[in-house]
Amino acid sequence: MDFVADSDRPETTRTEWWRVDTAALHARKQELEVVKRRVDAEQNAILAEINARGVRGCSGHSTLAAMIFEDFLVSDKEAKDRADRVLALHPGPSIGGDPEPPLAPLTAEAAAEGAIGGSQIDAIIRTLARIPSGVPEEEVRGGEKILVDLARRAGPRAIARAGRRLLDKLDPDGKEPRNEDPKDVRPELRFVQHRDGTLGLKATLDLETYARLKSDLDPLAKPHKAIDGVRDSRTQDERYGDAFTDYVRLKTTSRNLPGQAGEATHILVTMSYEDLIRDIGEAHLDLVGPISATDARILACDARVRPGVLGTAGEPLDIGRSKRTVSLAQKYALTIRDGGCAFPGCDMPVPRCTAHHIVFWRHHGETKIDNLVLLCTKHHRLIHHSEWKVQIALDGLPEFTAPAYLDPTGEPRRNTMHLRT
Repeated sequence: MDFVADSDRPETTRTEWWRVDTAALHARKQELEVVKRRVDAEQNAILAEINARGVRGCSGHSTLAAMIFEDFLVSDKEAKDRADRVLALHPGPSIGGDPEPPLAPLTAEAAAEGAIGGSQIDAIIRTLARIPSGVPEEEVRGGEKILVDLARRAGPRAIARAGRRLLDKLDPDGKEPRNEDPKDVRPELRFVQHRDGTLGLKATLDLETYARLKSDLDPLAKPHKAIDGVRDSRTQDERYGDAFTDYVRLKTTSRNLPGQAGEATHILVTMSYEDLIRDIGEAHLDLVGPISATDARILACDARVRPGVLGTAGEPLDIGRSKRTVSLAQKYALTIRDGGCAFPGCDMPVPRCTAHHIVFWRHHGETKIDNLVLLCTKHHRLIHHSEWKVQIALDGLPEFTAPAYLDPTGEPRRNTMHLRT
């Protein structure tokens, strides 16, 4: 195989990527990832052969990891990780006869295809290394096949979770549990602001509160169903973060919770009229601080947010009431029409959705049914931050159009997940 370095290529052969359309960019980046993985697999095979012949005799280094560290000028950790992959995916040196069989032969085949990469391989071999020696070989290979098939469409976190389930099945006894009674704790909760400006919580919970909260969040944190074959790419932590966001929204819109000055819980967002219209500058979120104009528009779709618009001198021009956006009757009408999040393929129910203005308020969009659509938190932000479009069709139902690089046909899509009466 002949390779041509970028520095050796004539200037006329360099690709001017700014001229290439988005679909071609996406396709090329995927092709290059496969090429990179195949090259890594070929290099690993070479390193395995050097290891089989004896690293000290071939290079003078004491170990394979030491050779990788010195020859490739990488960190200790990367050298160790790469050496571990080589040793796990290929037969080891002969010890009195036949070579030592590889820990993960099926993983090696998928790596040679370019179907899986480094961190996915690491997750698989970590699991296989923990399988007890007494487990039959056919069960080990069957478990490896499950992990490899998953790795073709999932990342290392999902593989690690599946690996834990596999170990529970192959080694149900596991480690002997500690016989300790849980300690009584005093619940604590702190609101914190990190150095990068993000906000968070730190909590210590008693057993009952922990169990109640986790029981409430678990159903909300389930992965979204696949849309057009694309699975939910969020990590478990991200899913629980979104679930907690929805949980807080559900709780704060309850009419049974205590309010402020006789009113339901509300949030005040303040920004200048000029910034709102021109989509520049920033707003001020009560109890938090500065936020972007885009985030302010997203919040303004929620009936529990009071938009306060200021004039050039900072005087209040319009303090909208909660009912100014979406009335209870309108919410009922949207519930009947949309049945939940209207985005194609989303099964989020009505309580986890907010009413979105199709024509934004700053563009003089009105708060009426044919300008409103129910969206969950994820798809609400998607509509505001991407090229997805939504409109109400002639039959009165919402339909969505994907960006051209995802669907060049521009065919409108609808959600068929919710039954309508």
